Amino acid sequence: MSLTSHLNSALDGFDLEFCKALRAYAACTYHNSKVCRGNLVYHSAVLGISDLMSQRNCSKDGPTSSTNHEVTHDPCNYSGHAGAREHRGEEQTSPTFLFCGLFGDPHLRTFKDHFQTCKVEGAWPLIDNNYLSVQVTNVPVVPGSSATATNKITIIFKSYRDCTDQKVYQAVTDDLPAAFVDGTSGSDRNTKSLRIVEKVGGKYVEMHARYIGTTVYIRQLGHYLTMAIRMPQEFAMAYEESQDLQLCVNGCPSSECIDDSGHLPLSVMGQLLPQSGATHPWSVYTLETATTKCHEKILVKDIYFYSCVFDLLTTGDVNFTAAAHSALKDVEALHPRKEHWHIFPSNESGGGVGKGSKFFVSPGLVCLILAAFL
Repeated sequence: MSLTSHLNSALDGFDLEFCKALRAYAACTYHNSKVCRGNLVYHSAVLGISDLMSQRNCSKDGPTSSTNHEVTHDPCNYSGHAGAREHRGEEQTSPTFLFCGLFGDPHLRTFKDHFQTCKVEGAWPLIDNNYLSVQVTNVPVVPGSSATATNKITIIFKSYRDCTDQKVYQAVTDDLPAAFVDGTSGSDRNTKSLRIVEKVGGKYVEMHARYIGTTVYIRQLGHYLTMAIRMPQEFAMAYEESQDLQLCVNGCPSSECIDDSGHLPLSVMGQLLPQSGATHPWSVYTLETATTKCHEKILVKDIYFYSCVFDLLTTGDVNFTAAAHSALKDVEALHPRKEHWHIFPSNESGGGVGKGSKFFVSPGLVCLILAAFL
């Protein structure tokens, strides 16, 4: 209607402009044929266009009227949806993005910027909504400790309109592929709407789901995997009541936290773990040497720095230093709010993201920090 509303049938050239508008309308309906194939109004419009073109002796080939953004925006590009809504006169608001990350043995940063250190041995759902499912599998790191780390990540991108069929991705230790399990590196329907990009062969891949505005980073550091994700809030929170067990949404169950009523086991608070042989690598770090090692990679003494110290005291594996450092870099790349990149531990109730903000920090990790540094 907007293409013909300005035309006056009494003026010369009306038929020519009307035919341009009809051809543009016909092209629009053709491009939406798959989406609207079961819609009776759509089929009525197609017939109506054909009848009007016959009445006006319009040729099928020829120039078309310029179209607006609503007609031409890509339905498989989330960043274009806001512009389309604005053109329709709807209230324009910037989309809200959320961040979640998992690294180390393991440390979890939820969509709400809560930070926890958990056991969660075995398979656990990080995300389970109407668009995406992410499951991680964690295994014990060293004997005598409840600490675990991630050795398997499974991601399911669910079928979405005409943008993508369901795609499954799976990474395990020493097998970080640059393809989905079906061998493809993108969506069969629209190669731009979902794709995998290999950044470092066998060590670091990125997944870009453009149709839902979502980016996923997966890395292998040492023998374990890390994951970071940025996702629009409207999709991240679109789930049923039965899908409420999601670590990224609600954090770890209290029974799975490494701390016990705010206190960590003595074996991970700067003391050496029991040894059964002289070659065990986790016996080499003291609080002082672990602090020095972590400070080489992480200059700001935020929760990522203290997680690094915790991991070295627990495992003795220097690769966890790189994991904490990379996790912070992923936050800087994906987290939408710069003032929330750093979480600082506090001896007061809760913790802080940036300065003056009230956010949760795992009591167990705070206990480690206070016991070790006071």
